[in-house]
Amino acid sequence: MNHHVNPAKVATTVGAFLGGLHLLWSIFVAFGWAQAAVDFGFWMHMISLPFVVKAFNLSAATALIVATTIVGYVLGFVFARIW
Repeated sequence: MNHHVNPAKVATTVGAFLGGLHLLWSIFVAFGWAQAAVDFGFWMHMISLPFVVKAFNLSAATALIVATTIVGYVLGFVFARIW
């Protein structure tokens, strides 16, 4: 059985996944749903912290999505090469 993985495919998949999650987060912030999601997550974990989601900022959202996509790509590639 072949246990090799294609590093470029793994990197693309992990990068798209992490970038996609942060795209979803940016959409939540843009529609005003993020604070409720954060509050619910903390409630489920029985944590009380004073985190407040700020107003949507397109340049910050773009930077977040691009950065996490790149980090995901690099991590996916490295882990696939190690595998």
